[in-house]
Amino acid sequence: MHVNTPRDLAALPYADRLEPFIGEIEHAGAYEWLHFDGTTFEGGEAGSSLFSQSAFSSVSFNGGRLRRSRFDEVWLHAVRMVGTNLAETTWLDSECAASVFAGTEIHGSEMRRVVFHQCKFDSVNLRATSLKDVAFVGCLLRDVDFGGARLADVRFPGSTLDRVRLDRATLTGVDLREATALGIASGIDSLNGATISTPQLFDLAPDLAQHIGLTVSDD
Repeated sequence: MHVNTPRDLAALPYADRLEPFIGEIEHAGAYEWLHFDGTTFEGGEAGSSLFSQSAFSSVSFNGGRLRRSRFDEVWLHAVRMVGTNLAETTWLDSECAASVFAGTEIHGSEMRRVVFHQCKFDSVNLRATSLKDVAFVGCLLRDVDFGGARLADVRFPGSTLDRVRLDRATLTGVDLREATALGIASGIDSLNGATISTPQLFDLAPDLAQHIGLTVSDD
């Protein structure tokens, strides 16, 4: 993964093979070596599709269903997904930058070796999702639900977590030390398996004390 800085379109190993996409995406479609550029998709059913070695630039999805689709080596930049159904999708070796996910359903999905750069996640459902070797770099995660999710080797450098829910989530090798804010709305007991910094521990201390029933009094 290119964690430090996002790549430009021209830097993609398959950039020379890309062809402009024209038309609408369809259910169970197969899309390889295509460049989706400046397109807005209104609703539509495109579930169970395969996107392979393709690029998305300034593309908007307003609603619509991409359920059970697969994204292999896909590059996304300035993409907006609002109210889009991405449940049970599979993401592999993909990169997403400067994009917005709002009211998006991504629950039950699987992500492997995926990096998000400067993305905004607002009211996103990631329940029961499996994330392995995923990085959120300089992102905002607000009202994101990781309930029942499995996070392994996930990092959040420069990211802000605001009212994130971790109820019944399983964390393994999760590194939160470089997150700029660690706002956990619920499921603080699921932080077992994560690494945080000393200042973050002080910030979480009131919630941790409340969780274990510890009374702190200086009287």
